[in-house]
Amino acid sequence: MKRFTLLMAALVAVAGLASPVLAADTIKLGVAGPHSGDLAPYGIPTMRAAQLVVKKINAAGGVLGKQVELLIQDDQCKPEIATNTATKLVTEGANVVLGHICSGATKAALGIYNDAKIPVMSPSATNPGLTQSGDYPNFFRTIASDDMQAKLAVDFAINKLGAKKIAILHDKGDYGKGFAEFAKKFADESGKVKVVLFEGITPGAMDYSSIIQKVRRENADVLIFGGYHPEASKLVAQMKRKRLKTAFLSDDGVKDASFVKVAGKDADGAYMTGPRDLSTIPLNAAATAEYKAAYGEDPGAFFQEGYSAALALLNAIQKAGSTDYAAVTKALRTEYVDTPVGRIKFDARGDAEGVGFSVYQVQKGKFVEIK
Repeated sequence: MKRFTLLMAALVAVAGLASPVLAADTIKLGVAGPHSGDLAPYGIPTMRAAQLVVKKINAAGGVLGKQVELLIQDDQCKPEIATNTATKLVTEGANVVLGHICSGATKAALGIYNDAKIPVMSPSATNPGLTQSGDYPNFFRTIASDDMQAKLAVDFAINKLGAKKIAILHDKGDYGKGFAEFAKKFADESGKVKVVLFEGITPGAMDYSSIIQKVRRENADVLIFGGYHPEASKLVAQMKRKRLKTAFLSDDGVKDASFVKVAGKDADGAYMTGPRDLSTIPLNAAATAEYKAAYGEDPGAFFQEGYSAALALLNAIQKAGSTDYAAVTKALRTEYVDTPVGRIKFDARGDAEGVGFSVYQVQKGKFVEIK
């Protein structure tokens, strides 16, 4: 009950200054991500997060006296579809956009939103350049960037796994390759470990035995992989089949129940980075309980980050007093908001202040945070 009360307080705070007179039009919240295809497990939790937040905010009076309308679009995490998705959301009059999910799709769509002066907030697009390049002043995110998790992964490989030789693979995409390149950079800079292999693999291939054989030949202590769960599942399965003792360490694109479901017992022992466990934050626990009550299961990847992004975007409109682009982006950078990932605002580049990563290991089919 206490958790429910805290969550309602946060939601009501967003709607707290609502005008007593309801306007005829709506605040339009676009939601873009993969809702079908292999990567749907990354997009559906965020879509549901937006639906849960909007339902409660509307029940509490809406934002600026207006009901919030959801505009949901499926981009399948494919850049070529994401551009069409962005165009549709702009055409339909989205005031703000929650998404996209994958870095490649996000990058493909951001220019369209930027030209239309629409603030965009991703719960999961971690490519550093999205904020650090300065090319997208309309972009914000409720998750830390890949350079942070790549540094964490390399430090973990060296200091916890005792690695002297590291093999680094990636899926050639913006997200996976970006993570891998940062991992190589930090490994080289450490002076404590040698990168013995750096290579891209082809997503969708059924057989990675040749690249696994290269890892064996190089006698790597740790294989760091940048990419998503479909390729990671095959890599760990084929590593186990070939009895390779090299530790497997990946990124938050792999920390999803789908990885364990597809890889089965072969997933046990694998390491990956992921957003810190924030379940002790009352709003975090309340959002999780809300999801379970609605869907009868645990929330999937990026639900908490998606829930936080929806709250942050709508709170910014409320605090700005309008959907004006300059006013909303200013509010995002200056006004704190209580969310499931903590009390946050955004720095000048668009990164949420205070969020970070941890390392997890799959143990008996469960993700266990390594302290």
